[in-house]
Amino acid sequence: MDFETFHDAYPRMLRWLIEEPAYRNAPRGYASREQLGVSFRIARADQRVPFVPARRLNIVFNFAEALWYLAGRDDLDFIAYYAPSISKYSADGHRLTGTAYGRALFGAAEGRPDQWPAVVETLREDPDSKRAVIQIFRGEELQVSGNPDVSCTLGLQFLLREGALHAVGFMRANDVYRGMSSDVFSFTFLQEVLARELGVPVGSYVHQVGSLHLYDPDHSRALEVLADPAADEPSAWSFPLMPEGDNWPYVREVLAVEEQLRLGRHTLGATPASYGLPDYWTQVLVLFEVHRRIRGKEPVGEAQLSLLSPLYRHLVEERWPAIAPAPVAG
Repeated sequence: MDFETFHDAYPRMLRWLIEEPAYRNAPRGYASREQLGVSFRIARADQRVPFVPARRLNIVFNFAEALWYLAGRDDLDFIAYYAPSISKYSADGHRLTGTAYGRALFGAAEGRPDQWPAVVETLREDPDSKRAVIQIFRGEELQVSGNPDVSCTLGLQFLLREGALHAVGFMRANDVYRGMSSDVFSFTFLQEVLARELGVPVGSYVHQVGSLHLYDPDHSRALEVLADPAADEPSAWSFPLMPEGDNWPYVREVLAVEEQLRLGRHTLGATPASYGLPDYWTQVLVLFEVHRRIRGKEPVGEAQLSLLSPLYRHLVEERWPAIAPAPVAG
């Protein structure tokens, strides 16, 4: 199946699982509808968000998860701050094993190879290569009795074709309502970072899944998404593009400031541009500051919301409607 954007693909996949499931089963007791061997292509991989108000997308978590991967971290301290429920997948209460894909990208600290630099080198030496692959799933994950966190993703492949960087995500399993939107965001985000590092345009993204499923508790939520008129209409929004050139210096600066915000050692004032970052990355910091205030039950206010782009403000107010300023009587 081919789609122009993920906004086009997301409701189609939801509807397919609801209306035409191939199987009904309950692995580990979780009842679900399922399709096997699913593959779809997004022509514009940088358009990675479904703009459907009923979905109430958490754009802050999307950025946090992708940056957590790029940081090469596996700790709960970072990611559970943005998604507390993820802690239940940790066997020791401190770290994640399967879900922490950054460990596969940058694993030298644990005696494993840093796969990201190897992919960059492979594509620079041979632009036609089919070997630019990052392996994520490890066979030993299945040998841990009762492992609560087995990698859903098998690997990522990056291919330079006709001057653009394309990517393929290979997944053993994917939750169509929740996990798919996060995974497509993160994997195409990594694809865009790599494309900028290589100095080439972003191409298409193919999402391949062994078991695509919809859990029964999400059935009613999926129906709400499909009932939203925006699910059947082209989106008027466009997701912003990363700056040209190597974005790694910006990624490192954003990660440094994010840590200070998360640990309560810093707040973002009314002049975030003082960090010297391009607007794309400044907006990510503003999102983290808005989240810090929401999480800490501090007022957000118009002064902070006005720092967000119209798109991000729209997504934030959809997710947390209570922070939207009350309309002026009149």
